[in-house]
Amino acid sequence: MAKIQKFDLIVIGSGAGLDVAAAVASKGLKTAVIEKGRLGGTCLNRGCIPSKMLLHTADVIETLNNAKIFGIKVKGYETDFSYIIKRASRTVDKESAQMERGLMHSKNPILFKEKCEFVGRKIIKVGAEFVTANKILIAAGSRPTIPKIPGLKNSGFITSTEALRLKKQPKTLTIIGGGYVAAELAHFYGSLGTKINIVQRNSLLIDREDGEIAARFTEIARTKYNVYADSEPMNVSKRGKEIAVTIKNKKNNRKKTLRSDALLIAVGVTPNSDTLNVKRAGIKTDKRGYVITDKYLETNIKGVYAIGDVVGHYLFRHSANLEAECANTNILGKRKVPVDYRAMPHAIFASPQIGSVGLTEEKLKEKGIGYAVGKKEYIKTAKGMAIGDRTGFVKFLVERRTGKILGCHIMGTDASTLIHEVIVAMRSGDGGIDNITNAVHVHPALSEVVVKAALSVR
Repeated sequence: MAKIQKFDLIVIGSGAGLDVAAAVASKGLKTAVIEKGRLGGTCLNRGCIPSKMLLHTADVIETLNNAKIFGIKVKGYETDFSYIIKRASRTVDKESAQMERGLMHSKNPILFKEKCEFVGRKIIKVGAEFVTANKILIAAGSRPTIPKIPGLKNSGFITSTEALRLKKQPKTLTIIGGGYVAAELAHFYGSLGTKINIVQRNSLLIDREDGEIAARFTEIARTKYNVYADSEPMNVSKRGKEIAVTIKNKKNNRKKTLRSDALLIAVGVTPNSDTLNVKRAGIKTDKRGYVITDKYLETNIKGVYAIGDVVGHYLFRHSANLEAECANTNILGKRKVPVDYRAMPHAIFASPQIGSVGLTEEKLKEKGIGYAVGKKEYIKTAKGMAIGDRTGFVKFLVERRTGKILGCHIMGTDASTLIHEVIVAMRSGDGGIDNITNAVHVHPALSEVVVKAALSVR
């Protein structure tokens, strides 16, 4: 084996792990960052940042289309698909390039722009070189899962990565999968006039959300898209530019062929632990390939930590940032602290928006926890009536005995923002519903729907 370069810390991945690398390097510890792709990780390059730029465009179009509700007649407008895509791509590419230039000229941390894999315990082959360190942080992320469907491989399908950078707008887009990626990209392409087919194996879209949220969201989606629930793709074929997907309904066994000029696969993600050969280093993974860590984010190999999608506790950038802070403390400190996942929220930037934190009603029933429900429709508040949101609502789930907030689920305008009041309330003091009901809310702000839902629990 060639000479092995030694570091104090090696970080694999340049998403949330980059913050840890910078913090450790600032203490004078010799640090390396390994990233074969664009700097910034999934979120910046092919995830939350570019997708939300595109989704804001969809929101603007939706506002124009609904302007007549408020007495505004929009005589017509044109969309420039190429410009919309380029605006998002150029923005994230510029930021990623700036990050890379900064690291390329840095003496600490040092950037390795090569593919890497473990070849032994704490020994990593990166390109033609070998590196090692006392502390290693695995922040290698995940990639879209590609299901085994006959004919799919040669069909020219795309994943979310390509969907954010298409050069030509599809006339018809078939989406296999019904989670948040499917919901968001259906909103974007659908708002631009693309005909959308969604093939979902379960009865409801976004079925990991609270059941009431998922049911209403699916009902709304059916008014805009062709939703094929309880359906499985049987095979895929391509003739010329047309892609044909044959699906079968699991309840009645009826088959149908969907034809489109683009096919999007959005069935989940696969952790990148396999591409790193972590098992060669003795690092344990679960049956799905996620790296197993303890509450301090340390793997079974002392000094080797893991965060983000490759761990799979939560598949959000904000959870990865939380884990990065914890890992940084544990890598640098003499005393370890456990990661605090309390009140971990998430949002879906579809139409309507969804913001959620805590347990769903289904999970509470499964756990046998006694709870009370509080709910308020947007339209029954002054601001909700003003903006004309007739489908949005806020739902609280509160422990009967203590008044502690167990979960909150919001669907409607600005749900991703409104949920933050609940997050603060759940992490403050006793986490009780009184943290919300005792606060004075601006009238007639949209946040009144949150306090009114909280008051309805009583």
